[in-house]
Amino acid sequence: MPEIPVADDLVAVDAAIAGIPNQPAVFLLWPKQGHPYLAKTNVLRRRLTRLLGARESPSRFLNLRHTIARVEYWLTGSSLESHVRMYELARQHFPKTYLDVLRLRMPPYVKVILTNEFPRSQITTHLGRSPAVYFGPFRSRVSAERFESQFLDLFQMRRCQEDLVPSPAHPGCIYGEMSMCLRPCQQVVSAEEYRHEVDRVAEFLRTDGRSLVDIATAERERSSAELDFEQAARQHKRIEKIQEVLGLRDELAREIGHLNGVAVTASVEPQAVELWFVSDGFWQPPRRINFEVIEGKPVSLDQKLHDAVSAFVPVERSMRERQEYLAILARWFYSSWRDGEWFAFDGPQALPYRKLVHAISRVAKRPSVTV
Repeated sequence: MPEIPVADDLVAVDAAIAGIPNQPAVFLLWPKQGHPYLAKTNVLRRRLTRLLGARESPSRFLNLRHTIARVEYWLTGSSLESHVRMYELARQHFPKTYLDVLRLRMPPYVKVILTNEFPRSQITTHLGRSPAVYFGPFRSRVSAERFESQFLDLFQMRRCQEDLVPSPAHPGCIYGEMSMCLRPCQQVVSAEEYRHEVDRVAEFLRTDGRSLVDIATAERERSSAELDFEQAARQHKRIEKIQEVLGLRDELAREIGHLNGVAVTASVEPQAVELWFVSDGFWQPPRRINFEVIEGKPVSLDQKLHDAVSAFVPVERSMRERQEYLAILARWFYSSWRDGEWFAFDGPQALPYRKLVHAISRVAKRPSVTV
């Protein structure tokens, strides 16, 4: 962490700023009194010159030249690294208001509430500790609601939001009349029978739809073998419907306990990249892959990647940290300014090594942003 003391010798300060790289960074301006100012920039030297540089004439830009005691800065290699660094510094220096400082919005999830006697789904932006299935993060609430509405058509789980008091006299709803709900409100099924349907919903989300696709595919093949072509056609249409519903989920959306992936971004170190792993929905510390040469020969990227993965020890974080790091990931992934590449996988054993090696090579060859 480089630091610039802003002393009475402002000429020395100007010289120090002139020697700073003009590249992406996160910085802290410490005033002589009061709280620090935290910000990020793509052009550090230009930004500090504007904030702290000498002015020959009045300017409409803010100048803190005579009020700042020192400057701390961290060079970053990507927008993802900048956002992670901002988050960690904000939590450290603004523990009560850091979400407001960062303007960090929690992304929406489809939640299946399992604590209710008759579970149902809802859209939420909060990850809780009580038993539930969370599917996301989604790009927006609209996309989450669209996916929820369509995937519920594949099941008979209730859509009402009330706390049910089952009774034969309950008026029911249109979904029950259309056989799209098991009608636990009217005691058509028992709590155990309804729970079985909820288990099917949870398994659908946990397997990213494979639980239904596999059953329908097996039934289609069986019907075809028995020359029952009408039933085979019905199962084929069901498979198409399931795949259509799965196509509505946003690219990053998974049941968070099965959210695994890695972002490949540029590194602040020349000839290197950063690997940002997400394991079972938990954000992991970055791992650096460089292109070092040993005894005049470059080390195989494939070997380095295997070594990095073999030494990988997943880190579990608190629910609050999990939620906030996933919010940073969603902000980066769904943004128009996303740099680097993202690869989702089912687990370390299913890591797409060949694709990752090619991605590392592509990212490493991209020109530096230093000005």
